[in-house]
Amino acid sequence: MRVLIVSDTHGRHAGLDRALEETGHIDVFIHLGDVEGGEDYLDAVIDCEKHIVRGNNDFFSDLPREEEFCLGGHKLFITHGHAYYVSLDPEYILEEGQARKADIVMYGHTHRPFFAQKDGVTLLNPGSISFPRQEGRRGSYMVMEIADDGAVTYDQRYL
Repeated sequence: MRVLIVSDTHGRHAGLDRALEETGHIDVFIHLGDVEGGEDYLDAVIDCEKHIVRGNNDFFSDLPREEEFCLGGHKLFITHGHAYYVSLDPEYILEEGQARKADIVMYGHTHRPFFAQKDGVTLLNPGSISFPRQEGRRGSYMVMEIADDGAVTYDQRYL
């Protein structure tokens, strides 16, 4: 199973279009918030299973604030992250993921890629595909692959 993970598109779709083209076939699409009205666009260009959460800039959106679901035998917890103070420290969101018994916790908001594995939980942020803040300022996204045996690999990618 191939999963494309993005965040913080902020209504701009050029980077997303490029990521979709570079990634090729995907089985699941995850957007970690700050879509800023791009829901219709996502529905038009992505024809697989989608999980999209609301970010702090998704005013008046009906998107859920967070979501829990299973993929390939793994429990995921996804949220934008601002309600868990991820700009200060990822510890709060890690603790929330552990309390929810998640194997994989995904968030956005910081516009910076992050990946860590701690106490049996994978914590990741793909960064922002439209407004990156890390050194080099290249838009970023992540591809997660789950093998039939449940093994998971993560590939941080840059535009």
